[in-house]
Amino acid sequence: MRTLTRREAVALGGAILTVAAGGSLQALPSELKIMAPAAPGGGWDQTARVMQGVLTAERIVRSAQVTNVAGAGGIIGIAQFVNGSKGDPTALMVSGFVMVGAILMNRAPVTLEAVTPIARLTGEWQALVVAANSPIKTPQDLVAALKADVAKVSWGGGSAGGVDHITAAMFAGLAGADGSKVNYIAHSGGGEAMAAILSNRVTVGVGGGSEFEQHVKGRRLRWIGLTAPQGTAGLPGPTLSEQGIKLELQNWRGVFAAPGITEAQRAELGQLVESMVKSKGWADQLAAKGWQDTYLGASAFEAFLKEEIARVSAVLGQLGLVRA
Repeated sequence: MRTLTRREAVALGGAILTVAAGGSLQALPSELKIMAPAAPGGGWDQTARVMQGVLTAERIVRSAQVTNVAGAGGIIGIAQFVNGSKGDPTALMVSGFVMVGAILMNRAPVTLEAVTPIARLTGEWQALVVAANSPIKTPQDLVAALKADVAKVSWGGGSAGGVDHITAAMFAGLAGADGSKVNYIAHSGGGEAMAAILSNRVTVGVGGGSEFEQHVKGRRLRWIGLTAPQGTAGLPGPTLSEQGIKLELQNWRGVFAAPGITEAQRAELGQLVESMVKSKGWADQLAAKGWQDTYLGASAFEAFLKEEIARVSAVLGQLGLVRA
């Protein structure tokens, strides 16, 4: 018997049929439900809706629905996903780096260990910038300032314990300063943080590289470095690693399946996501949004996730934001 292609199955309006290892036919419904555990408009929501559009436009699935469950860095959403979707091979959840920190800081009872990793999708490297008239011109200048008095160097970024805060603490540690004494000033929104950086109310700003690009090119901000291993196309300056500071940190986003699904179902969902990631529609969306393609399949993503949780836990412990 010939196995139907995904396109044929979608055209027939039925399930996607594949032959499992044991030779029996496995049916994966061609309708997916994608949860964004955040309010509309943010990074997770945008990722979920781009997935929805590409999966359907490329005829990988017949339909995909996105729902939003906001609150507490994704903690509310993941709890609802785990409790309401167990064993459901049509359910997916978008998540990322921010949820790792939120779970640790809030000692959430439902963690990422409860869901099924499918793929890491995209990422954005963190950038360090200063105001154009700042005396700090290089990463080495920033290192010297931190060594002189870590508390006098103020950092401006997003929420406490988030990726910006962790970036600041990791840089301070690499500079030989006490990361627990980092003078980090959290801001409720990107506009508020940007105003503080541009006006020199904070010594150094930290955030996604694309957030600062316009201001760096307009010479209102000075680029200090990026937390990528090597130069990234389209961004206006070098990485920290290229300047002798070996700091690599990425605000990544990925997709997870429900707990309790079979290995065959997990493999099928992985194939669907891989087909999406390899499509022209996905590549076009990454280019339009300035997202970096950091795709990892299920096994590699699962291994990465374990290392990332351990690393974030250690940094948050150093900052005194989590207890052992």
